[in-house]
Amino acid sequence: MKGMTLTPLFAAMALTLGLGACSATDTAQSQATSQVQATSDALAGNPFMAPYNTFMEIPAFDRIKAEHFLPAFKEGIKRQKAEIQAIIDNPQAPTFANTIEAMEFSGDLLTRVSNVFFNLTGADTTPELQAISKEVSPLLSSAEDDILLNDQLFQKVKAVYGQKDKLGLNLAQAKLLEDTYKGFSRGGANLSENDKAKLRELNGEIAKLGLEFGDHLLAETNAFELVVDNEADLSGLPKDVIDGAAETAAKRGHPGKWVFTTQRPSITPFLTYADNRELREKLFKGYIERGNNNDANDNKKILAKMASLRAERAQLLGYASHAHYVLEERTAKTPENVYGLLNKVWPAAIKQAKAEVAEMQQLIDAEGGNFKLQAWDWWYYADKIRTAKYSFNEQDTRPYFSLENTLKGVFYTANRLYGITVKERTDLPKYHPDVRTFEVYDKDGQLMAVFMGDYWVRDSKRGGAWMNSYRKQYQMNGEDSKPIIVNVLNFPRPAGNEPTLLTFDEASTLFHEFGHALHGMLSKVEYRSQGGTAVPRDYVEFPSQVNENWMTQPEVLAQFARHYKTGEVIPQALVEKIQAASKFNQGFATVEYMAATLLDLDWHSLTDTKERDAAKFEADSLARMGLIPEIAPRYRSTYFSHIFSGGYSAGYYSYIWSDILGADAFEAFRENGIFDPATAKAFRDNVLSKGGSDDPMKLYQQFRGKEAGIEPLLRSRGLMD
Repeated sequence: MKGMTLTPLFAAMALTLGLGACSATDTAQSQATSQVQATSDALAGNPFMAPYNTFMEIPAFDRIKAEHFLPAFKEGIKRQKAEIQAIIDNPQAPTFANTIEAMEFSGDLLTRVSNVFFNLTGADTTPELQAISKEVSPLLSSAEDDILLNDQLFQKVKAVYGQKDKLGLNLAQAKLLEDTYKGFSRGGANLSENDKAKLRELNGEIAKLGLEFGDHLLAETNAFELVVDNEADLSGLPKDVIDGAAETAAKRGHPGKWVFTTQRPSITPFLTYADNRELREKLFKGYIERGNNNDANDNKKILAKMASLRAERAQLLGYASHAHYVLEERTAKTPENVYGLLNKVWPAAIKQAKAEVAEMQQLIDAEGGNFKLQAWDWWYYADKIRTAKYSFNEQDTRPYFSLENTLKGVFYTANRLYGITVKERTDLPKYHPDVRTFEVYDKDGQLMAVFMGDYWVRDSKRGGAWMNSYRKQYQMNGEDSKPIIVNVLNFPRPAGNEPTLLTFDEASTLFHEFGHALHGMLSKVEYRSQGGTAVPRDYVEFPSQVNENWMTQPEVLAQFARHYKTGEVIPQALVEKIQAASKFNQGFATVEYMAATLLDLDWHSLTDTKERDAAKFEADSLARMGLIPEIAPRYRSTYFSHIFSGGYSAGYYSYIWSDILGADAFEAFRENGIFDPATAKAFRDNVLSKGGSDDPMKLYQQFRGKEAGIEPLLRSRGLMD
């Protein structure tokens, strides 16, 4: 919830002593004393209970153990409950300061432990942390309800909200008040007591199911392996991919063999380069059937139940569907608006995808292949056509995009645009040996942030790439909090003594995620709940989409795209091939993404609470949208973690919504110069520094001087004649 530090909240722990109005037996007093002593013992030496005493107060990862989390969560819950109760008990008339700001300032300990715990469960989880998640989840769900469903607290908020036009609030304060009031209203504060109890039940069950979905998916992903014992079956694969598979095999107990997994760094090159069609099919199906194997990790019933419960919760709160509930707070506002946008893009995308199918089938036929193109063939034949059309093989780009050099390119771009500089530190606390840590300085030379990069794939890390914060930027209650930001990615580990070499797409992902990091590090807001990426889901990808654009600019490539052995700058001829090939296969890329987006919207636009047959519902949805069989959705329902165990339910469309903004915004840099100081300053001042302190579309128009158009996106993808 926005407007308060509710990420996550607290649950009641009724351990209070010295309240003489209570009459208790000696036994009860003894039990209470024992409980308090047990709590005190559990907190003794707990790193969360005192300053870390580290540089920039980076979490003391070397001292934080699994057993510290649950006691710290419970204590944080208890403390925030007391802070909220103090607001309720305040005899003074409710004001912005003693009610709205007081809530915003509450929950420091809970925020402190949550930031570490939920970062670790994503980036470096363990069975112990997964078990704690299951225990903590209902506590936190109940905690949020304890605040949002507290009528005494809501009446105070309502009293302040009723005076909003007379309070003389600045923009950030006005938005904090608006978001706080809406948070209560959307959280069920206006419900009857019976309906509030029902809402608590629904919230708890949905949270529990989301955890189960994520655990099942992680288990499925880690369990599947394609073991290759015949070297001839490796035909077509690059040496670094083969070497990586050999290392994976050794780690998984298959010495002398090669193992490929459903992790992106493994499956993508295999589907792209492996000549063995039968093995491509086996690995592809292993990927798309995750959570759909009718075993202990099957997710079909879980996700169907979640969709049903979300619909029930939305209707309880007065909304037609979960999508209507979610989108009310997004820049899109309604599911109808999202469907409308997607329906503008889909026809051009599916037309292009069908043309791509015809071209690949023609190649298959010319080679004497006696089969029809299937989904597991797409990457393989698309790469062949790209090579033939543009004399471009993405593997040719790897030597020029070492992780080290690409990081230099990322930092160079940020320096040219915003004046920031970085200094790597090897002596700072880190949660895993893979992590790299940097001091970040602003253009005036002042220390601004700490940036962490966690780049290599491992079994303890969930798939994908993301940015998060161990501490957000804010300047509230007299405290100047500098951000601690982390980028987490899943690049293949270097084999032997070779450096990590990235494909062009992987290097683009590095620029993308650093765009999120800039949003967090350049934040300049007063309130913690408005800092950095605390913006609507369909806006949060926008700054990162913009940042990707600099990587393809010749001026930037010349600075960092150097051969890792010779130091040779990437040849201009190869750059031209990259640019020419950038619009290739965009029918596929757009359609597979949009298919997942439409599937998400269909699941969450349900206006009844009937539990669907997940397989049939998905098949009907894909047929209705007209998805061609040669393309699978980027995410099928059973492994669609964004929407069933992440925060993107009814919101996966956000990427293309943000991409429209990003393509339009970069037009300003094209028009004025890609490093134009005035344009960069306008983007920093109106977008990156503002966080969630003002209406995002208003901020966008202040930067751009107009609303975003769809044409730059269609042109950039080659979907516009």
